[in-house]
Amino acid sequence: MSEATSKDPRLTAIIVASALFMQNLDSAAVTTALPAMARDLGEEPARLGVAITSYLVALTVFIPVSGWVADRYGPKRVFMFAIALFAASSAMCGLAGGLPGLVAARIVQGLAGAMMVPVGRLLLLRGLRKDQMLTAMAWLTMPGMLGPISGPMLGGVLTDLAGWRSVFWINVPVGILGLILVAWKIPSMVTEHPGPPDTRGLLLVGGALTLFMFSLETIGRGVMPPGWPEAGLLLGIALGVIAWRHCRRAERPALDLSLLRVPSFHAAMFAGSLFRIGAGASPFLVPVLLQVGFGWAASEAGFVSFATALGALFMKPLARPILRWAGFRGTVMWGGLAAAVTLGGSALFTPNWPIWGMFIWLALSGLARSLQFTSLNTLSFAELPQSRLSAATGFMGMAQQMAPALGTVLATATLEFSAHLHGRHELAVQDFSAGFVVAALVVALATPFYARLPKDIGHEVSGQRRG
Repeated sequence: MSEATSKDPRLTAIIVASALFMQNLDSAAVTTALPAMARDLGEEPARLGVAITSYLVALTVFIPVSGWVADRYGPKRVFMFAIALFAASSAMCGLAGGLPGLVAARIVQGLAGAMMVPVGRLLLLRGLRKDQMLTAMAWLTMPGMLGPISGPMLGGVLTDLAGWRSVFWINVPVGILGLILVAWKIPSMVTEHPGPPDTRGLLLVGGALTLFMFSLETIGRGVMPPGWPEAGLLLGIALGVIAWRHCRRAERPALDLSLLRVPSFHAAMFAGSLFRIGAGASPFLVPVLLQVGFGWAASEAGFVSFATALGALFMKPLARPILRWAGFRGTVMWGGLAAAVTLGGSALFTPNWPIWGMFIWLALSGLARSLQFTSLNTLSFAELPQSRLSAATGFMGMAQQMAPALGTVLATATLEFSAHLHGRHELAVQDFSAGFVVAALVVALATPFYARLPKDIGHEVSGQRRG
């Protein structure tokens, strides 16, 4: 990395954030457009969750190879290719004529995103000092939050005015702009040849994740023949155990499990995944509740939904002083509990709530969740040497993207189970209340794991005073 980039990571962070902006914009806008997509394609809204999970599954499956590909072909080159492929596959989504075609295009999007986000993070983190890391991550995430802020409103307005297909086409100009900025401003990196990839490990990990996630999505839906989803789930778990054992013995494993011996990485991986699963249910539940449960238009739902991202954006400049005062352990403990309370409180939403009341509550939820995301994302790499960043970005990226997929599955499964329990064939407001409560409980489950962290963990990054 060039000396200039090493001294001032802000420009690189903002440019890399263009990829995060495109991905976050896509995710937020697609969720808002989901009910309109369901009507146009003749599908149930809960069933259209496969359009989200298929993307997230592909994203998760291909992330483990991203570190090797970046080391082999160069992070800048891989990053540019991923941006171009993401924009092209977005256009394919907009041209899809049915659910199978849409799912296929979303899988290609997932492949592109698997290379785009972790490799972009690797471009930023290599060459940074410990005291630069928190600033760099803040600059990376703040522009990326513009996607969730503008996504719900833009997705709602575009859906109402031009149809749901236009939601995907907006990624094309964003991708072109990102390509120009990367080619112009980000220098190339000299990397050593990483040696042959762990092909067996990649196949085992990819197969296990694919079977596990696909089976969770199809259980009880009637999409597959009876017994197939359950068999796939068991096979996925079995492959996961084999993959785990293989990666423990391999010289250059697809997943470097030795990273889990680092306390900060271990906490961000396991406890952080519980938080992300619960939090990942909310972007699905809120807009669908407002449209299906309350009967609102997509643009109205988008306006209220974007309050969460607005609250998240306001938290970004506050994260550093909070971490300096409370440290990583105190911040993730109390921030996680605040996120659970505000998420569970959304279960009280009814059509009688004033719009401004929902807006304020969702903004508070965004504040708590943003603090948690920033803290966990930075804690992941706080105690790792530069030589292990490539393996860590792939490993953590896989967990970070798998969690929202599980969150969507958790949300849809809770909705359908609640409706079935009450003998209904259509979703009601009470089913969404159950979804918010279950998601909040999953977020709260991470708190005991945070409590076991050392008080001064990651103090070089947070700036916390020891003792």
